[in-house]
Amino acid sequence: MSELKKFNFRTFPKQTVNGVSLIERKNQFYISFGVDNAFPQKLIDLMNYSSINNTCINATVEAIIGNGLTSNYPETLDFANTEGESWNDIFKKVAKDLKLFGGFALEVIWSKDRSKIAEVYHIDFSYLRAKEKNFRGKVPGYFIWDEWDMTTPYVNQSLEDIPYLPAYNPLKKMEEPNQIYAYYAYRPGMRYYPLPDYVAAIKVIELDAQVDNFHLNNITNGLTPSLAITTFTNANEEEREAIEAMLQAQYAGTDNAGRLIYIDTDSPENAPQITPIQSNGTDEYYTTINDLVTQKILTAHRITSPEIFGIMTPGKLGGKDEVANAYLLFLNTVVKPFQQSILDCFDEIFKINYGDDYILGVEQLKLFSDGSEEADVVTGTEAEVGEDNVLEAEIERADRLNDPMINEVGQEPAINE
Repeated sequence: MSELKKFNFRTFPKQTVNGVSLIERKNQFYISFGVDNAFPQKLIDLMNYSSINNTCINATVEAIIGNGLTSNYPETLDFANTEGESWNDIFKKVAKDLKLFGGFALEVIWSKDRSKIAEVYHIDFSYLRAKEKNFRGKVPGYFIWDEWDMTTPYVNQSLEDIPYLPAYNPLKKMEEPNQIYAYYAYRPGMRYYPLPDYVAAIKVIELDAQVDNFHLNNITNGLTPSLAITTFTNANEEEREAIEAMLQAQYAGTDNAGRLIYIDTDSPENAPQITPIQSNGTDEYYTTINDLVTQKILTAHRITSPEIFGIMTPGKLGGKDEVANAYLLFLNTVVKPFQQSILDCFDEIFKINYGDDYILGVEQLKLFSDGSEEADVVTGTEAEVGEDNVLEAEIERADRLNDPMINEVGQEPAINE
């Protein structure tokens, strides 16, 4: 009686993707952001590895920056700090952080007599971790470090070695000459940190990066997923490894595409058997997924017409008027609110130094040049700013506020103390 061969079958564990953690968890002295305390770094990775997400973020930031800041005292924009940065340099970094993270931070340094703000520096928002709120429900300050991830021994790090700045408060400028101005909008459920406006699409953005990774590996590996090669040499382990290395060197990868396969054997019986592996339709599936992912990411960024960013939609011919109307909608519903948030905060600093008659604005980009030299400017008072029409803008301000397209901005910025 022949010996029966026994086979053991088992199921392979299913791979699952955990949801993105938005937990704000109290540690001994500060509040961590995410289970691994690295949610801001997660947002950076999603920007770097998803082409669609990267395009949406960068294009929105460029629209926010426009042609830069403008003022009725333009010379005041040339100096922000002794590192040689101008206010437009600060503005560009702040716009990036606000779109990417949902907030931004500035180090405010008061003058020796505490009468004015002497310098302002941008602080990378991903470096911030909040101290626990005091009994009044205010964040007293922030720890600033660039290694808030689990791969570093920050648990054992002495907090005395981590820079700390108290929250911005002009009433405490005498005892606290260096303060941090942290801005982020209110969001239900979040007590210490902001979330970006596209946060609902984080899983889809991860999927976009994985689709690209699938196609890259499918092309790079070349030979591996498309052919099965069976040899009848009864080779030992060392000989098999040599054969595999030879096949990989000769035929795998994009550089070897289209090469001729030559095989020499001592007899037909010993010839290797080459079996093509039929496609399971994965390529078509990922193409469908890619279209769905692209639309969801654009929706999360509130982009109704991708043509304004140079992302073409197959089968759709967008005329100039259609693109212009789409950009105007994007400008009014997405870009201007971002600009107003930044101008609110900058406005407080400039008015401390230069008085209440100071007007700060952003000159908008023009989607299509019409030959006009007139600049479209958004300011804290929504007046048209220019060297020749500042006084006229102030006189007409009351009438312009009745315009339904104009959104008057309050004088008090959102400050997290």
